[in-house]
Amino acid sequence: MTTTITGVQALALRPTTENLVLVKVETSEPGLVGWGCATFSQRYAAVVEVVNSYLAPLLVGREPARIGELWRLMHVNGYWRHGPVLNNAISGVDQALWDIKGKQAGMPVYDLLGGRVREAAAVYQHASGRDASELVEAASALVERGVSHVRVQLSRTANAPGSLVAATAGYGVSASSAASPDGALPGDYFDPRAYRLATLEAITRVREALDPRVELLHDVHSRLAPSEAVAFARELEPLGLYFLEDALPPEHLDWYPRLRAATTTPQAVGELFVHPAEWLPLVTGHRIDYLRLHVSAIGGLTPAWRAAQVCETHGVRTAWHGPKDVSPVGHTAQLHLDVASHAFGIQEFAGFSPQEQEVFTGLPELRDGYLYPGHRSGFGIEVDEAAAARFPPSADVIGWTQARRTDGSLWYP
Repeated sequence: MTTTITGVQALALRPTTENLVLVKVETSEPGLVGWGCATFSQRYAAVVEVVNSYLAPLLVGREPARIGELWRLMHVNGYWRHGPVLNNAISGVDQALWDIKGKQAGMPVYDLLGGRVREAAAVYQHASGRDASELVEAASALVERGVSHVRVQLSRTANAPGSLVAATAGYGVSASSAASPDGALPGDYFDPRAYRLATLEAITRVREALDPRVELLHDVHSRLAPSEAVAFARELEPLGLYFLEDALPPEHLDWYPRLRAATTTPQAVGELFVHPAEWLPLVTGHRIDYLRLHVSAIGGLTPAWRAAQVCETHGVRTAWHGPKDVSPVGHTAQLHLDVASHAFGIQEFAGFSPQEQEVFTGLPELRDGYLYPGHRSGFGIEVDEAAAARFPPSADVIGWTQARRTDGSLWYP
């Protein structure tokens, strides 16, 4: 008898600081359930609504084995296509379908993708500090735990006019060194010149303190104007970064050829992309070195696997977005891609909190800077729904995206 989909449901939870969205796909085969990640933390409720009100009735009664057919169906059924809300909703179902297919086949998803080409994925983790000394200390602690790739950032500070942001680990954001106009609105104030000077000094200190074989990375988070980004990438050249992340926002992709021509600092970008037209010219034109897509924001495992194949053909490597606002299911799906793809470069990994370990079982294991997948069928992840219910989501007003220049005008977050 043909297996069919009998239920599709989105679940939102907040085990730590980020809202996560999971999708559960149930089938007519007793006990055969798949899980996927649909996390768009800042708009989680919209994703839940799309899954439960639109995708669920569309999919019930259809065959879960027909992943390519169902992906296209979900993508075009609303007529208007792409966008992070729809793509994340599709991703949750798509990943769950791959999970089901692996369980039906009795093999891990990476075997469905052709099998492992490596045993584990090298990861990078984040070090931050309020000044260079704290940053050196944080980076050294990661290296002592076996991490060989470290992202280094100065922390945000909160002494700008009416700041909404307390001192936290940030994206190299430095409080304004210049006076702001009277009546400047609250926000995360940012002085590009102060940021460049302080970050260059801090990364230099870290480079001098650590073994030269340790790879260093840095995230600009799109907060520099194009000409500033070019100058900053050139200033960083002597430090030999593994890559510079998001030097430019999606609005200024036409600057990447100029950035490539001006500097040898490797470039990584992609976490804000939701459409292939954004990343495809960068890869095929050899304008970047690492593609950093947020897998759920592009629609799940199916389009990410296709993107990895394009990257392999053109000599670009993958570095999937892996912060706290990717669920453990999403991290595991990315890991299965990592170990099966020759295009793999590095994997961002935020780790699993104790609360997440209460909810999720079968999690990958981090050892000496490498993340190891399990050998169970599908993604190998199961979800304790009762435990998940103990961590309800919350729709907070988001402060960190209210970034402002020194004159008080809104800027890219």
